[in-house]
Amino acid sequence: MRSGRVKLKRSRGMNLTAQPGRRFSEVRVLIFDLDGTLIDSKLDLALSVNATLAHMGRAALPHETIYSYVGRGAAALVRSALGDSITEQEARDGHAFFLSYYRQHMLDNTVTYPGVREALAQLDGHQMAVLTNKPVRFSEAILEGLGIAHHFEFVYGGNSFEKKKPDPMGVSTLLKDLRALPNESMMVGDSEVDVLTARNSGIHSCGVTYGLGLSGMQIHPPDILLDSLTELPDHLTRRRAR
Repeated sequence: MRSGRVKLKRSRGMNLTAQPGRRFSEVRVLIFDLDGTLIDSKLDLALSVNATLAHMGRAALPHETIYSYVGRGAAALVRSALGDSITEQEARDGHAFFLSYYRQHMLDNTVTYPGVREALAQLDGHQMAVLTNKPVRFSEAILEGLGIAHHFEFVYGGNSFEKKKPDPMGVSTLLKDLRALPNESMMVGDSEVDVLTARNSGIHSCGVTYGLGLSGMQIHPPDILLDSLTELPDHLTRRRAR
């Protein structure tokens, strides 16, 4: 792994699925989101946010409310939890406390989602990377701590580039790193942020229903939508040795 420094169901009426059995035989590169896609980290994130709110003299928020803020990076998560009336200094102080607290507790309850380990083993003939808006050092530590880091050639985080997802900067860098064309690549994630990242980069998109952002994919549907990551290999007919 090289570092990048610098169960919900479909709601009625959701038009998210691609044609049955659609194949992506040209895809050889898979770019995964982290939170909500590979790992179920929501409890540790919620507990860390509420610890931050307590530190700042604020009331705790319901976990479901905090979950709705996840996906655009730690700073945005803390700012959303603190509310619109905060000062820039309060936002910085809250962000700093959150990072310190989360660093100590990020593996207390976090686990891989069911099927993730099996799917990664089945997909091991593909080149794989992680592109997340979570800070890169935390992302690396979690992947290592959960024993799945060896599957990924590159890991880039929200502080690896000047711009976060859904900006295409991270994907563009990974395509260069892996010497891949857009039509050979697919973004796998749980929210509209990941779908928009794929669209902005001109690559294929795959959504999963079990994460944190299913509702957003009503407006921005992916090319394929899966209930389990173990379904993905059936859509990828390409087989290649590392």
